[in-house]
Amino acid sequence: MRRVEQVMGFPVSLRIDGEGEFGAAADAVFAWLRETDARFSPFKADSEVSRLDRGELPADAVSADLAEILDLCEHYRAVTGGAFDVRLPGRGLDPCAVVKGWSVQRAAELLTAAGASRFCLNAGGDVVASGGPWRVGVRHPEHADRLCTVLELTDGAVATSARYERGDHIIDGRSGRPATGLLSLTVVAPTLTEADSVATAAFAMGAEGVEWAAGLDGCEVFAVDADRRVLRTPGLPVAEKRPAAA
Repeated sequence: MRRVEQVMGFPVSLRIDGEGEFGAAADAVFAWLRETDARFSPFKADSEVSRLDRGELPADAVSADLAEILDLCEHYRAVTGGAFDVRLPGRGLDPCAVVKGWSVQRAAELLTAAGASRFCLNAGGDVVASGGPWRVGVRHPEHADRLCTVLELTDGAVATSARYERGDHIIDGRSGRPATGLLSLTVVAPTLTEADSVATAAFAMGAEGVEWAAGLDGCEVFAVDADRRVLRTPGLPVAEKRPAAA
C-alpha cells in the first residue's frame, strides 16, 4: 500500500510491501504525526512547546514525551559545544530539529508493532526504512533535478540538513549567525531520531561537524562543503549502479 499526506508542513509518504492489511496502521502513523505537530510545534500558539516557552507551563509539568525531546536537545547542545541550540537569543523555544526525526521514528515503530516488516516512511526527504534493500537518493545541494549519490538501506534511517529548501535557516548557536560552512550534510544512522538530530547538529557546527558526526558510533556521513568538496565516510552504504538497459 502507498499513502501520501501533508503533515508538519511537508509531504509524508508511506509505502508498505508484503501481505497483510495495514490500513489501520497507516491511519495510526498519520494520526500520530498530526498529534505530534499539534503538541510540539512552536508555530501553534496552544501547543505544549509554546505554552512552556511563554511560562504558562512549569518546566516540571511537561509531558514525558516533551521531557524526552528536551533531554535530546540538551544532549546535542552539550556535545556540540553550543552549536546546536533550540533556545537561541531573540527566538522562542524551537525543538523542531529533534521533533521531526523523533516523531517519524516513533511512527515507524508503530508500523513494526503492527506487523509490517518491509516499509519505507519518507518525511520531507528524511527516511526510515525496514526490510530492504531500499534505494534512497541524496539531492544535489544546488540542482534540484540531480542527485549527489544513491544510498542503499536495509533497516535504518537517513536524514539531510541543507540550505537549499529554507536558505540559511540553521544557526550556529556559538555565534548566533547562520551556519554556512556546508551546503548539505547527510547522516545514515540506526534510527531517524539520531540521523536527523546529528545531521542538524553537525550542519550547525560547519566543517568541523563532518568529522564529529563521522566519529559517532553507527553513523555514516556524506557532505558537500562550501567549496563544493564531497566528504564521505568509508562505510557509507552507496548503492551499486544498476546495469544499463539493453
